Amino acid sequence: MDIKKLSDFLKVAKKNTYASATAKKVKSQRPGSRDYEYSVGDLLYHDTFFGSLNFIGEEVVYEGGKPVWAMNYNGYTDPGLTEEEIDKSLRGALGQEKNDLIPVRGPSLYVSGNCKYTNKIRGDLKQFEGREEIEKDGKLVYFAVFHGGLIK
Repeated sequence: MDIKKLSDFLKVAKKNTYASATAKKVKSQRPGSRDYEYSVGDLLYHDTFFGSLNFIGEEVVYEGGKPVWAMNYNGYTDPGLTEEEIDKSLRGALGQEKNDLIPVRGPSLYVSGNCKYTNKIRGDLKQFEGREEIEKDGKLVYFAVFHGGLIK
């Protein structure tokens, strides 16, 4: 898989799935999951996750029907964080350009009102791990850990 092609595709796919408040979910592939898909040419991006406050999920990129890249994620959201705050901070962060980091989650820093999103990643699209957090008024109200890379 060409890394530049993958990076460019992920930037567009992620903005057109969960990060977009208007993205439509696709038919669930597993009982209880929520799924999004985006495709261009021979590339297909599929995101499937379970839960909302406590959640787990997986993103896979297929090239010509073959899985070539994937990421797993798991996290927690404080029940005191409203849906509007989640939309503004998490979806807002995920929709930003990621020029300072590889395009797997949001940028290293994004502030929306009294919520601050931070993201730290080690590695590159070939192999990486990271953690993102949201603080509301200085209190940790959301975090997710993630890891992934190329599939061979």
